This record gives sequence, structure tokens and C-alpha cells, in this order.
Amino acid sequence: METATQNSPIKTVNPFNNKLVKTFEVMTDAQIESRIALADTTFQTWKKTPQAERALLLRKVAHLMRVRKTQLEELATLEMGKLVSESRAEVELCAAIFDYYADNGEKFLADQPLATHGGSAFLSYEPIGVLLSIQPWNFPFYQITRSAAPHLMAGNTMLLKHASNVPQCAQIMEDIFLEAGFPAGVYQNLFIPGSKIDVLVADKRIKGVTLTGSEPAGSAIAAAAGKYIKKSTLELGGSDAFVVLDDADVEQAAEAAVRGRMWNAGQVCVSPKRVIVEEAIADLFLDKVKAKFAALKVGDPMDEQTDLAPLSSEKAVEDVIKQIQKAVEQGATVLAGGHRIDRPGAFMEPTILTGIQPGTAAYQEEIFGPVFMFYKVKDEQAAIELANATDYGLGGSVFSSNNERAVNVARQIDTGMVYINHVTGIAPELPFGGTKHSGYGREQSPAAIYEFVNAKLIRITTPESAY
Repeated sequence: METATQNSPIKTVNPFNNKLVKTFEVMTDAQIESRIALADTTFQTWKKTPQAERALLLRKVAHLMRVRKTQLEELATLEMGKLVSESRAEVELCAAIFDYYADNGEKFLADQPLATHGGSAFLSYEPIGVLLSIQPWNFPFYQITRSAAPHLMAGNTMLLKHASNVPQCAQIMEDIFLEAGFPAGVYQNLFIPGSKIDVLVADKRIKGVTLTGSEPAGSAIAAAAGKYIKKSTLELGGSDAFVVLDDADVEQAAEAAVRGRMWNAGQVCVSPKRVIVEEAIADLFLDKVKAKFAALKVGDPMDEQTDLAPLSSEKAVEDVIKQIQKAVEQGATVLAGGHRIDRPGAFMEPTILTGIQPGTAAYQEEIFGPVFMFYKVKDEQAAIELANATDYGLGGSVFSSNNERAVNVARQIDTGMVYINHVTGIAPELPFGGTKHSGYGREQSPAAIYEFVNAKLIRITTPESAY
């Protein structure tokens, strides 16, 4: 997760050409205090706002995102470099998520009756207060949306600390919330460095923290939240297994693996980072992957014909190159790519690594770039064991012509999500989240709206009741 240093400005640098576009000043302590106070004050009235009114405002946000789609998609591509077609799909997904919680929020938050002896009882779902949302750059609108939509619908207010390389995306979302009619203070952006986060988590007015980011960032936030006895949710890194069984459609699997790994220039927590193929079809699969790699068009992310965009920053390219070099030093082989591309911008070659051995850095680490780590395994059981040989557990895929077999394999992979014959995907109604070092808590689906509410028991009985 990109962060600003204590005094450095927050800025947009176009990764296509590494040119500085716009600079924002870091907020002062007084400005931060003003925003926290407003969020806390606004919560006192927002929590009492009828759910139908909250839902109406969410629908207006969805509408405005669709109306301003071209502006939003171009801004996301400008700030972090993704293909404009991917930015467009992201905006459309965000609008659908806002609509999902507008359509279903009242039902999810309705009192839940509980069966009990004598009298009656129910759960009342009530908001808890101001939430701090800390989000990364790789999906600058989606990361905001999947935390804001359910939690604002539930009646909480929110402060966003976005990644420091996507400030314009952060600002335009606050503008859209206000334009939609949300009261000032329900949703506010903070232009602050990462060094300010601990102070925010310690503030008594902030009742919960949700973070998507790196494992070290998640560990730090969880520790801080735990210290002050606050609820937190974490969506951290992933080293997703993409398992191809020997009865799979090899062409279909190879196409999905390449497209999935090149999605967002490989900068996706749930992209297929470890491709694990049974040996009976491994060579054929690898030949198809190499051919598809050779056909990828690298270039301007604003060009609809481009297949592979730049990485999000110079630092992102440098970090991935270092990981590749270390992997080679530790015995891995580069079958394709492995270098940055000699042109302006944060570009690197799509890369295939193989021969990665247990105990090496690449075997455990997440590589956040267009790097395809290929493993050939003897059989299905070996594939399952390798899929589980990581501290991460976010998503995963299993490809097979036999759904029953694929589901059986999926049940044995220790991860939060497994997709059959598809890369790990995103839909408003499906829960998103992981296990192990990939974090805890769920976003999207009905599950998300319950993460930051008080499930209050209300019991109606008489003094004579046995309990």
C-alpha cells in the first residue's frame, strides 16, 4: 500500500509516463480533528435516519457513478495505470454494489426473531459509530465502495484514508457522496500519511477499522485496534493457487490463467499467482501460456487494444524486479520475461517463473505484478498439498471437466474463496475475504453489513420467567 511520508505531499503521478499530474497538501492536525468531530456529530443523526432514506442516497451514488463513468474510468487509469476497460468495469461494479445494498439493506438489517422459552426475543442490528477505512490503490473506487456501501447503509459514518497515489479518485468519491445528498460528515476523505493512522485508531470517537492492504500493514492495524478494543476487518495479501486437473479443458484453463494473471497488470490480491498443473497436461498447458504471453500487447492503458498496462508506480516495478532476481538467485528459472521494458513508464515484461523450491522467498511471498509462477505436480493430491503450502488463504481456482471432482478439491483448499473453472471473481452478492494471513472478516454479500453493527439482543419476558 502506497503511503506518504510525514511531510511529503500526496500526489498523482501517471505511471504510463511517470509525469507528475497534481499535488495535494497533507492535512493539518486541526483539519483532521475537524473531520473526526464532524463524523462523530453527524453519526448522532445519521443513525436515526430511516433506512429507506439511506437506501435512496445509495441509489443516487450508483446513478452518479454511471453518469460520470467516463470521467471516473479515465481518472483511475491516469492515477494508477490500469487498462481503461478495466477501470470502466470497476465503475460499473461499484454502481452495482451500491444498488445491491440499497435494494437489500433494509431486509438484512430487519429485526431477527429468536426462538426462546417464555416470552419472545429478537436481535436488533444497530450501527456502532465512526469507522476508519484504510484502502489501497489497485482498485481505487471498488475498495472504497465495498467498505462504504454496507456500512453507511447500516447507519455508520466513515473516514477514508486512501492510498497516497490515488488522491483524485479519493476526492471525487467524496464529491459524489455530497452531490448525491449525503449529509456532510457521513463520508469524508483524509489526505494523511500512514504515520497518522495509529493516532486515529486510538481516538475514542472511532469505533472500528477496516483495512485492505499488505500483511505488515494489517498486522499493525490489528495490533492497534486490539490495544484499544475495537473491531477490525482485514483483507490482506494472497498467493492464490490456480489448480488445473488432468481432465480440464487445457485451452480454456490457459486462457483464464493468462487473462487472470495479467488483470490489473498482476496487481490483484486474488489473481492466479501460483499455477499448479497435473503433469499429464502440464507441458501442453505451458506451451499455450507461452504463446498467449507472446501475443500480449503492452502499451497505453487508455488504448482499448492494449492487453497489459504499466504497474502503478516506479516503486512497484522495482519491487517486482527484485523479487524475480531473488527467485533466480534461489534456483528458479525465468521461462519468459523477467525484466522491465525499455520505454518510459512503469512497464515490465510479462514473466513466467518455474523451478521454485520450498523454503525460498518466491515459494511463500506474494508477487504483485505480471509474474506467473508455474508448478508441475504429479497428481491431484500433490496439487492440493502445494495449494495449501502458503501462509495466505484468500482465493483460488480449480479447473476440471468434472464439477464434482473440482468441488471435492476445492473443499480441501484452505482459503476463503474457491472458484470452479473461473479465476476468483467479484460480485455484490458473493462474500469476499480470506483466512490465515490473508486476514479476517467479509466484504460484499449480506455478511458485510453485519461486520460493524451491534447485534443487540432484546428479550421480552416477565419477572416470573425461569430465565
